[in-house]
Amino acid sequence: MDSAGGAKPEEVAAYQSTEAKQARLQSMLAALLDDPILADVPRKPSLGDVDTLINLELGSAMRVNVVKLDNTSFDVAVLNTATVKDLKLAIRKKITEIEQGQMGHRHISWKHIWENYCLTHQSEKLIDDNSVLSSYGIRGNSKVCFSPHVMSRVHQKHSRRRKHRFFHGLSRKL
Repeated sequence: MDSAGGAKPEEVAAYQSTEAKQARLQSMLAALLDDPILADVPRKPSLGDVDTLINLELGSAMRVNVVKLDNTSFDVAVLNTATVKDLKLAIRKKITEIEQGQMGHRHISWKHIWENYCLTHQSEKLIDDNSVLSSYGIRGNSKVCFSPHVMSRVHQKHSRRRKHRFFHGLSRKL
């Protein structure tokens, strides 16, 4: 019989065995990810990441080159049927991965980014999140760029300047 705080020897052995299996699995995964052939696999891949990379090899996904405002670029993989929203999510995930690798945890306000910048492909702005990328002519190895963008009244949002001017006027003392 065990005491109130103790555990049975079988449970301890099972826990240690599970812990050892987990450690072996982690070391094997680290060794696989260090292989140059698997360089495009993220450090902590999700099932979606692996699925997209498999689809990329099978030809049902594409690699899109994203150019930032400082003219640096990176590649993201999305399905051939992806929408603009899917591309934005892939960009967000890739930039977060890059930032954490370089500087540790850092908060990026994606709401601010998408309110002030948009993606463009051959000078055409990718405004509608529900549009399929192929409708803009985006294919494998296409280049997509960030560009400054101010939401119009059509989208029922004011630019940052209008908001600032409006609230600035309210704070004046009479």
